[in-house]
Amino acid sequence: MQEHKLAVYTFNQFVAPYQSEQISGFREAEPGTFFTLENAEGFIARSGYDGEDGSPSWGEQVFPDCWSNSNGDGWAPSTLSLWSSIEALMAATYQGPHGRVLRHGKDWHVSADHIPEYVLWWVEDGNRPDWTEAVERFETLMAEGPGPTAFTFKNAFDPGGRPFKPDLGKMKDFARQNARRV
Repeated sequence: MQEHKLAVYTFNQFVAPYQSEQISGFREAEPGTFFTLENAEGFIARSGYDGEDGSPSWGEQVFPDCWSNSNGDGWAPSTLSLWSSIEALMAATYQGPHGRVLRHGKDWHVSADHIPEYVLWWVEDGNRPDWTEAVERFETLMAEGPGPTAFTFKNAFDPGGRPFKPDLGKMKDFARQNARRV
């Protein structure tokens, strides 16, 4: 059986321009949060952004059709990364520095119940998604709801396309390992 990696694309829109005082808490937390995520158990790689130091971009960064540039700065917070498992990603997402930042999302992000904040899907080992594929998966989730090709933690699927319930014990083990790394 071929190995698979979990891809995740996150997307949101800021309530104000990125450089504004209103978004300063996000800006200040961002470098440390990326550092912690990149050092989390189960993290494989993430796309960088064109014109920025760090990881190379996995293609031209694009945004979903629902993006409105409502804050006027031509940018929206989005990430694209690969993980070893759903449980590893859940631990890094909901625990530690990212979990603390996540709880402040309502202060920085536009509330839009009809727009998901992320999408998950499996990629075969050796393949790496680009921004265009990520946005296509995100828009599939928006239009069709969760399915084997675009899903969420709550409605997850395994690499074979079968419904999958994440193992919370494994997630807690990952969280404990990550806490020792910080």
